[in-house]
Amino acid sequence: MNKKFYITTPVYYVNDIPHIGHAYTTIGADVLARYKRSKGFDVFFLTGTDEHGQKVAQAAEREKKNPKEFVDSIVDSYKKTWDLLQITNDDFIRTTDDRHIKAVQGIFKTLLEKGLIYKGIYEGWYCVSCETFVLQGQTLDANDLPFRVCPDCHGETKILKEESYFFKLSAFEDKLLVLYAENPDFVQPKSRLNEVVNFVKQGLKDLSITRTTFNWGVPVPNDSKHVIYVWFDALINYISAIGYPDGEKFKKYWPADIHLMGKEIVRFHAVIWPAILMAIEFPLPKKVFGHGWWTVEGRKMSKSLGNTVDPIKMSENYGVDAFRYFVLREVSFGNDGDFSTQSFINRYNADLANDLGNLLSRTLTMIEKYFEGKVPDVKDNAFDPLSRDIINLIKQTPSKFDECIDRLAFSEALECVWILISFANAYIEQEAPWALEKKGETEKLSCVLFNLYEALRIVAALVSPFMPGSSLEIWKQLNFPQEPQSISLNPFGMKIAGIVIKKGQPLFPRLNK
Repeated sequence: MNKKFYITTPVYYVNDIPHIGHAYTTIGADVLARYKRSKGFDVFFLTGTDEHGQKVAQAAEREKKNPKEFVDSIVDSYKKTWDLLQITNDDFIRTTDDRHIKAVQGIFKTLLEKGLIYKGIYEGWYCVSCETFVLQGQTLDANDLPFRVCPDCHGETKILKEESYFFKLSAFEDKLLVLYAENPDFVQPKSRLNEVVNFVKQGLKDLSITRTTFNWGVPVPNDSKHVIYVWFDALINYISAIGYPDGEKFKKYWPADIHLMGKEIVRFHAVIWPAILMAIEFPLPKKVFGHGWWTVEGRKMSKSLGNTVDPIKMSENYGVDAFRYFVLREVSFGNDGDFSTQSFINRYNADLANDLGNLLSRTLTMIEKYFEGKVPDVKDNAFDPLSRDIINLIKQTPSKFDECIDRLAFSEALECVWILISFANAYIEQEAPWALEKKGETEKLSCVLFNLYEALRIVAALVSPFMPGSSLEIWKQLNFPQEPQSISLNPFGMKIAGIVIKKGQPLFPRLNK
């Protein structure tokens, strides 16, 4: 039986259309899902939308729509974006789905009966932008302004006093610290774990989880005056989508292998979510990974500045695969990155047009010219030291690639592949097949082109999770019978002699600067 792998993105908050940050998380999750499938895993990949809360209600009001009409239009933009970016999610959960609402209400009732939810009065600072109550001592000074500043978004907070149900988060402080100590890989990268541990060590207070000042949310069972606070509601999507508490998918796939998200929401997933799961006595996810943020030419993305990066426009202008490649190659997945159109074009021309596109075109052109389009047969494909070096690199690259992917080091994984591509291009220059042909050194020429074909075949298989369309196009031109997604089924040295190549159009035409 195949080993299971359950991966999630957050449910994205639908107060606006998707931008590069949303795409970054989702493409990263898609790469990992595709990679695991290629290794024989039974993958379940979940994404979706978070549609409740005061901020959504306010956005709908500004658009003169009721909240459901408003969120329906935004959800469509997410689904269209993921389709365009070739995201292979197995399900799309909406927090307005009946299956989700029933799960949230069921967990609320269970915890109320267990005495882990109780009714009280909340008074304190609240950030509308983050949809979160800011704990005492967390708000930043705001000089003489009549409000304080949220430590996360630096937006305005306001004093709120209302009746609320509370989740006994404080009861899980010690258990959470034990979790982090015994499972140091539970939160990654390590810097995020340190932040979470320090936060919990400051002391956890019980969490207000309902509101009475607006009604766009999951109604509290038997108390319609209250709606459930957006984070308590949203986090439960990871189990509501797979049939909590006794559905077949829930039994099969839970616990999640990895929750993938931006770093700003790691705390909710590493503190509140495991506490909820401990409270209902269900297994915890294996890993919470918080990647970095994207700025645009050194500035934070903002609608008011008009500098958000639209993944649809980028994909339509430059190609889906080029966009997917750039966001995961440009920066280490755990770090922050800066976007500019010029950096995108530079990366595209250098890596895709010059390196990969050139290697494919030159190799197939020479096979076509010197061997009538057929991959040559060789008696000894390790003809000389340079040939032995490229063969060794071809054999070693997949294992290095695997190790990087397992660490979610996507940029490093691609760097491994590009080391092979660069070596192959240098191999052409050093072996000079055109000179070998002139000198009549057919055996050595056969060896060189055989090895270059093999390098391209392995490259196509490895980049398949990142650039599925381009990988398939390389595969078609190589005319190799297996699918490129079958990474583990394509080792070096398979029978390729005699394959008739099908050279096509340039894979990545150069972009004008």
